[in-house]
Amino acid sequence: EVHIAESGGGTVQAGGSLRLSCAAFGSSLVDYAVGWFRQAPGKEREAVSCIASRDGPTYYADSVKGRFSISSDGAKNTVYLQMISRPPDVTAIYYCAVRRRQGSYLPPMPHEYDKWGQGTQVTVSS
Repeated sequence: EVHIAESGGGTVQAGGSLRLSCAAFGSSLVDYAVGWFRQAPGKEREAVSCIASRDGPTYYADSVKGRFSISSDGAKNTVYLQMISRPPDVTAIYYCAVRRRQGSYLPPMPHEYDKWGQGTQVTVSS
């Protein structure tokens, strides 16, 4: 059974960068699709990016295209989300989630994922 944990959150100014990590334990991420989501206070959880498998196809929400980059390190069994913060990014908790991979399918919805991390807070300062 896979377990995941996020890290790397913190405070970022507009134009600044941050790298979030999603480390997996108990199973290799090569068998899973991995998604990053974020939830701002009072808002619904929204998809940010996902990757079908190590070196697999990727998805980015329109609001983060060109600024966020998702990648996978098989040796560390970790998926990263590199972020460059700009409006409309707001303070939010970023979550990592996984589900068993189905070919190159990129699950965009939160309910499609089975396992979630505890989240890591990203505070955007002006």
